[in-house]
Amino acid sequence: MSSQKNIPGAALLAPSPAAPVYDLGYYVKGAAAGGICCSVTHGALCPVDVVKTRVQLDPVKYNSGLIGGMRQVVAEEGAMALTTGLGATAFGYFVQGWFKFGGVEFFKIQAVNAMGEEKAWNNKTGIYLGAAAAAETIADVFLCPLEAVRIRAVSDPEFCDGLVDGFGKMLKADGIGGFYAGFLPILAKQVPYTMAKFAVQGSAADAMYASMGKSPKELSDSTNLGVSLGSGVIAGVAAAIISHPADTLLSKINKKGAGGDGPMMSRLMNIAKEVGFVNLCTVGLLPRCVMIGTLTAGQFGIFDTVMNALGASKFHFHDPNEKH
Repeated sequence: MSSQKNIPGAALLAPSPAAPVYDLGYYVKGAAAGGICCSVTHGALCPVDVVKTRVQLDPVKYNSGLIGGMRQVVAEEGAMALTTGLGATAFGYFVQGWFKFGGVEFFKIQAVNAMGEEKAWNNKTGIYLGAAAAAETIADVFLCPLEAVRIRAVSDPEFCDGLVDGFGKMLKADGIGGFYAGFLPILAKQVPYTMAKFAVQGSAADAMYASMGKSPKELSDSTNLGVSLGSGVIAGVAAAIISHPADTLLSKINKKGAGGDGPMMSRLMNIAKEVGFVNLCTVGLLPRCVMIGTLTAGQFGIFDTVMNALGASKFHFHDPNEKH
C-alpha cells in the first residue's frame, strides 16, 4: 500500500469512500476538475473571445456582430487569427479554475462546518457569495498577468509569438506593474461575475431539484448533468450582464496607450468617460452572453463529470429537516 501512495497522482485518482469525506484529497480533486473545466471551455471559445475583445477595443471597425466579426478577422488576418492568445487563455484559466472551483468548494464546506447544517442551509446564498468572492480574489492574482498578455496579443497580433514571448516582451516594456495594470478592473469584473455565477447556478439547480422532488443522490448521473448544464446557462447569462462594464474596461486598459498616462484609476476614469456608460454596458454584450452562457454551462457540466470520474462525491447543501 505504501508504494501506491508514492505513485504520482495517486491522491487525485484515489476513489472516495462510500460516505463523502471532504478532506484534502477532495479539495485537490475539486481544484483539478475546476482547472480542467475552465481551461477546456475558455480555450474552445477563444475565437468568440477574440472577436468580443476586438469589438470592445474598436467598435467602429468591428460593427457587424459576432459572425460578421469572425469573417472580418479571417478575411484580414487568416483563420489562425481567431486562435490569438490561445496559450495564455488555456493556461491562465486552468490556473484560475484550479483556485476558483477548488476555493469555492473549500470555503463553502468550511462555512458549513463552522455554522452547522441547518444554519448553513438557511444562509446558503450568502455562503455561495462569500465563498465565490474569496476564491475568485485569490484566483485573479494568478490570472491577471496571463490575461494581460492575452489582451495585448489580441489587440496587437504582431506583439508576440506565443505566451512565453509575450511575457518577456511585456516585462521588458512595462515591468511587473504592466502585468497588473488591469488588476482592479479584473477584480471588478471577475468577483461579481463569479459571485453571480455560483449563487445563481446554485439557486437554479436547487429549484430544478425541488421541482422534481428529489435530491441529487436520488437521480442518475445524466439527470444531474442536465441540471448542471441548464442551471449553468441561466447563471452564465446573469453573470455576463453583471460583469460586462468591467470586462470592457479590462479589454481597453491593456491596450497600449489607452487612457493616457498617469495612475491606473485616472486611466480607467478617462476610458470610462471616452466610452460612455451605455456603451460600457452594451457594446459586445450579445457575443459575451453567448460566450459566457455556453462557457458556464460547459464548466459546470465538465466539473461534475470530472469529479465523478475522479471518484469524488460533489458537495451539496442539505436541509437537515427534510426526510428522504
